[in-house]
Amino acid sequence: MLYSLHVKNLALIDEQEIEFTNGLNILTGETGAGKSVIIGSINLALGGKAEKDMIRTGAEYALIELTFGVDNENQRKAIEAMDIPVEEDGSVVIQRKIMQSRSVSKVCGESVSVKQLRDLSNILINIHGQNDHQELLHKQKHKEILDDYAGDELLKVKDQIRAEYHKYNELKEEYSNTDLDDKTRIRQQELAEFELNEINDAALKLGEDEQLEKDYKRMVNGRRISEALGICGNITGADSDEESVSDNLGRAVRELNSVRSFDEEVNNLADQLMEIESLVGDFNHALSGYLSDLEFDEEDFRATEDRLNLINHLKDKYGDSIEKIIAYGEEKQKELDVLTDLEAHRNQLLKQIQDSESKVLALSEKASKIRKKAAKVLSEKLKSALIDLNFIDVQFEIQVTPDEEKISSTGYDEVAFMISTNPGESMRPLDQIASGGELSRIMLGLKTVLAQKDDIATLVFDEIDAGISGRTAWKVSEKLGVLSKKHQILCITHLPQIAAMNTTHFVIQKNVSNNRTVTTITRMNEDESIGELARLLGMDNVTDAVLDNAKEMRKTALETRNGD
Repeated sequence: MLYSLHVKNLALIDEQEIEFTNGLNILTGETGAGKSVIIGSINLALGGKAEKDMIRTGAEYALIELTFGVDNENQRKAIEAMDIPVEEDGSVVIQRKIMQSRSVSKVCGESVSVKQLRDLSNILINIHGQNDHQELLHKQKHKEILDDYAGDELLKVKDQIRAEYHKYNELKEEYSNTDLDDKTRIRQQELAEFELNEINDAALKLGEDEQLEKDYKRMVNGRRISEALGICGNITGADSDEESVSDNLGRAVRELNSVRSFDEEVNNLADQLMEIESLVGDFNHALSGYLSDLEFDEEDFRATEDRLNLINHLKDKYGDSIEKIIAYGEEKQKELDVLTDLEAHRNQLLKQIQDSESKVLALSEKASKIRKKAAKVLSEKLKSALIDLNFIDVQFEIQVTPDEEKISSTGYDEVAFMISTNPGESMRPLDQIASGGELSRIMLGLKTVLAQKDDIATLVFDEIDAGISGRTAWKVSEKLGVLSKKHQILCITHLPQIAAMNTTHFVIQKNVSNNRTVTTITRMNEDESIGELARLLGMDNVTDAVLDNAKEMRKTALETRNGD
């Protein structure tokens, strides 16, 4: 569940800490008070698009912090599978800092990407915004909802379909690309032969370019190297007729050896100096050997240069490394094998396409059976949920229609939500008859049914009451009350019927402090909550009669919520 929300310097919010509870957390307030900022801040923390104008005027940054508690083992495993830490007490702290030019997101102190945040949000919370119910007008959404409900059994089959369908399309593309006339085939064959011969004639060896570069660099700079090493040899004694470091070290060693028996410390110094003399001797020997190997003739240099030029020419044409050039040659060999007997290859491709198509169709049929089975169950559950939401004579059915001519990476089914809300009327597609208020209730019904199946503990509804009133609003309130027994719910509402069902009630207000507008969120006690219900009832003057009405509404809500 969501334990708390901390917001600083965001829009009209200076700094606020909100501690949520189990059950139904209701947020109310006057229009324009900033209710959308609360849901917006949660979305931002979970990877929503951040604009710099969201930062409160005069502030350098905005900060949003969410603290979740994870006590579901499946959720914990899913989060840990993302390499995101979970604290020992099960808490997950998400922090997002929005600055003028960038934003930084962290989970339990470790930096994460926006994509990771969004994936994490799908595990922890389900947010239903004001316009989400409009998605129900799109049939593609119907298919997504049904597939989510069908669960892992369908997911495994869809993964198989996706892989086979990808293979099927690749085969079709290759078949199309090999539809060549003789003139084009011969031209491509000749080009492949030329490129393959050029690569094969080079007889490339892995790593030889690196060694050639070293040799070439050494040869080009041979004179400079020789001069520097010659001077060094004169100084150290490797090749010198004059007094050198080696000569001086020899004299120093002899002097110390003549007195080393007189003092232990002198003996140690003599040993150290002998080691230095030995190192200088080894260095001089190595230097002499290098100088003798440094000599090369012009023919070696020219051969090295020519070989490097050839390899670099092949790199420019076929790849920027010897590995890539060799790989290109192998591809050209395959292409040449195909072009040499193109008709046989196309016949083989055609058979593979037919086999792959048959596999896709068989898997699609399997997926279709799973969808139809899930559709029957979901239809009945959703119909029952809609009746609870004041759809009195509703008929509802999820139609799954196979069409072998429309295979895709998800199968060949079309899914449509069919509904009739009036007795005697035939069922028609949802987008043809549902009003805005009906769509809101259908979405709530779906959320109610799907919430019983998944592990997400926290549900957010931003004005789920759009387009409803009266008895229907009360039915929606009852449904939220039932749902809140097993889920934490955050709900923004304008309706007293829904607000009355609260477990915890917050009011959002816009005030002026120090000549600046500030949005505040306050948790109300029971008396304050009843006062807010009276305001929501629409009376400018809150009379005793209005308060009595609010108290009665609250009493009825509590009896409903606490009942079986």
